[in-house]
Amino acid sequence: MLTVRFFVIFVLIAGLAAGGWLFWGLKQPVSPAAQTFVLLHPGYSTRRIATELQSAGVIRSADAFVFWHYLHRKRSLKAGEYLFDKTATAMEVHRRLVRGDVYFHTVVIPEGYNMFDIAQAVQAAGLGSSDDFLKAATSNTALVADFAPQAKTLEGFLFPDTYEFTRMQTMDEMVAAMVKQFRQVAHEIGLSSGAQLVNAETNGQPANDVQQVVTLASIIEKETAAPEERPLVASVYYNRLAQRTALQADPSVIYAELLQGSYTGALHHADMQFNSNYNTYTNRGLPPGPIANPGKTSLEAAMHPASTDYLYFVSNGNGHHRFAHSLEEHNRNVAAYRRAMAGK
Repeated sequence: MLTVRFFVIFVLIAGLAAGGWLFWGLKQPVSPAAQTFVLLHPGYSTRRIATELQSAGVIRSADAFVFWHYLHRKRSLKAGEYLFDKTATAMEVHRRLVRGDVYFHTVVIPEGYNMFDIAQAVQAAGLGSSDDFLKAATSNTALVADFAPQAKTLEGFLFPDTYEFTRMQTMDEMVAAMVKQFRQVAHEIGLSSGAQLVNAETNGQPANDVQQVVTLASIIEKETAAPEERPLVASVYYNRLAQRTALQADPSVIYAELLQGSYTGALHHADMQFNSNYNTYTNRGLPPGPIANPGKTSLEAAMHPASTDYLYFVSNGNGHHRFAHSLEEHNRNVAAYRRAMAGK
């Protein structure tokens, strides 16, 4: 009789201890130290996940977490990167992992960014190295092969936008998302295979594909930040293409030097003779491909230029440009620009 009594007491004490341990491990809130990120890779076991969470100070007991998951084993835990910055219980943490409430990194790509700029933005967002992004941007040309079969990289087709990526996504998946966005915008504005540059020729060949439209749009994008000016800038280049006159676009020289890793941050007169097919001072027509990633208004300007007889333009020093019909008029505008700069 005494033995039974001791056994019952022992069971009660053990039950209370177990209950207290579970309460402590599962219901006692934990406050992470500042922002705590935990990366849970695909293939991690429940035990490995629990250990990672405990090591990061997100839960109190890996054993209690595993036990709780065993009771809910039909609900799988999702891999990914998680941010813990609020007080929570282990059960709440478990629910987050079941939902797959992963952390998204925001990558902002402004209009006119080239693939080198985007690679740096991806790296700055903590999503991987810029070199890995550039490899993806140069090796996934099959993504645009149906409308830009001559493309050597994805330059021009990585559409400027704000993206939300996770660290579980590969660089290939990221560039695919950007190309998908390009396709969506291209469809909206009617840019498709067979699009033409009106009255334009490139290196003696009719400009009749999407890549050439995007190439011109990329130059327009780099030349002016004022949306209302883009059709005018487009008209200048159309007129020059029609006359088989060199485009003489400074951004193309910068891009040529970027490709060869020799750009110093400023252009000098000698740079205009830089040996590259992208140099629109030494080569007539459009460069071989886009020099940046244009936005919607620049694409539209390349498709629908203003009707002018302008052949030149130069900055007015205030974010806009002066346009000219003749070299004489252009030289006067250049002189006015230099006076404006000298007065600042």
